[in-house]
Amino acid sequence: MYQVGNIYVIAAVAVIGGGLFGFDISSMSAILGTQAYKCYFNQGGVHDNKCAGPRAGTQGGITAAMPAGSWLGALISGYLSDKLGRKKSIMIGCVIWVIGSTIICASQNIGMLVAGRVINGLCVGIESAQVPVYISEIAPPTRRGRLVGLQQWAITWGILILYYISYGTSFIGQDNYSGYRTAVFRIPWGLQMIPAIMLFFFMIFLPESPRWLARQDRWEECHKVLTLVHGKGDPDSPFVLYELNDIREMCLFEARNKDVTYWELFKPNMINRTHIGIFTQIWSQLTGMNVMMYYITYVFAMAGYSGNANLLASSIQYIINVFMTVPALIWLDRWGRRKPLVIGAFFMMIWMFANAGLLGGYGTVVPGGINHVAEESMSVSGAPAQGLIACTYLFVASYAPTWGPVSWVYPPELYPLRVRGKAVALATSFNWIFNTALGAFVPPAFATIRYKVYIIFGIFNLCMMIHAFFLFPETAGKTLEETEKMFEDPNGIRLIGTPAWKTKVQYQHMAQMEHGAVPQEKMGSVAEHNEYSGDEKEKADV
Repeated sequence: MYQVGNIYVIAAVAVIGGGLFGFDISSMSAILGTQAYKCYFNQGGVHDNKCAGPRAGTQGGITAAMPAGSWLGALISGYLSDKLGRKKSIMIGCVIWVIGSTIICASQNIGMLVAGRVINGLCVGIESAQVPVYISEIAPPTRRGRLVGLQQWAITWGILILYYISYGTSFIGQDNYSGYRTAVFRIPWGLQMIPAIMLFFFMIFLPESPRWLARQDRWEECHKVLTLVHGKGDPDSPFVLYELNDIREMCLFEARNKDVTYWELFKPNMINRTHIGIFTQIWSQLTGMNVMMYYITYVFAMAGYSGNANLLASSIQYIINVFMTVPALIWLDRWGRRKPLVIGAFFMMIWMFANAGLLGGYGTVVPGGINHVAEESMSVSGAPAQGLIACTYLFVASYAPTWGPVSWVYPPELYPLRVRGKAVALATSFNWIFNTALGAFVPPAFATIRYKVYIIFGIFNLCMMIHAFFLFPETAGKTLEETEKMFEDPNGIRLIGTPAWKTKVQYQHMAQMEHGAVPQEKMGSVAEHNEYSGDEKEKADV
């Protein structure tokens, strides 16, 4: 069967899985403010011919249902990916998404909507954990950040596309209690199945991860994939042989520990990188970005926008999100990982504290909520309202080229091949644990502690800036096998390894090697690699 060899095409197809997460975000953020949604799932009665919609706690539960399912999906994906391969696990996620979207589209009540979102979450958990692993294992080192970062870009495009579809369907019917139509939300919830169907069939023509093939002792297939993707058809390409040699050495080193469990990630030689991967995903949620995505209509309602004006103003931040991710796709491998994490956290902290100051200093409490968007919220007007909107846009512009893509690029680079599938699955599961908690926390938080929500997230950004500076090492410009050596202490303890602030980007060095400047001792012959299935395999008991 024909297989695609262009790495950009491979990445562009695989990251459609990230777009599914983006679809979910905007399918909620754009729809929860419409009268059709509020009236069909109404719990708060009718006021001035307008429905109040689900109660704040219930809406938090509806929003949190998807990340709750994603938490379970991410954990399952580790076993699924190690057993069946990265490619098949992504395809299984597509099938699950279609099932969940069908249930959501046909929802007759809140319970059915929640059930469908939990099922969709299983898919998002699988895709969000394994798409970065798949791309990182097949991409060349000097383009790995750019290609894995496409996952975040796909998320931003998914948000933008479905948001405008939802904005368009919001004009169906009348914006009141008696004239609404359920097509307002059923059309976008149904259309979100299409990318998953496309991804399933496109994945058939993509190669499997060469590193996963190596772990299955399928060295001939591994060599063919590397030749196809990195060697431009030349099986004796110096860089292909260099990679084969690196992969072979790592497999020999790890061969006696083939059966991997999640508990192994907490052993002394692995606990440091496990903590880094987990906190990369935790902090990416505690930046407050997904709060901005899910509940942006709440924020703009506080600034005086309502109805279609709210939806249109909110969409600007999604456009900013798309275009401000582009610099990371171009320069992330040169910037590295550490600088974007530290600098991004610093600026996001500023905008969060600024929003807290604007709402706390100029906001007034609105009993019953603004247009019944929340049970109780705050309102600002004039220059403070414009400042609130500006700081929100600037926050998104700070997140998009930094924590957005890096939070997906970084975790797969931290772990050795043997544990990578489960390690990234575990780290991603924490993304969804905190996503779930925040989805349930924010609506009642806006109603109770109000502007202090922004103070909380500002403090989180301060903490993550300090944490990233002192404990997150640089992985850019290294092969996945070379990254392993950073975590090895020269004294053999292997708890901390090289201090994070002493690690550097090695982009130029790796770029030269990709173009053929590979030391002879770093290369093996094709015959040597094929011989791995002989005596060395038996010794290693693979």
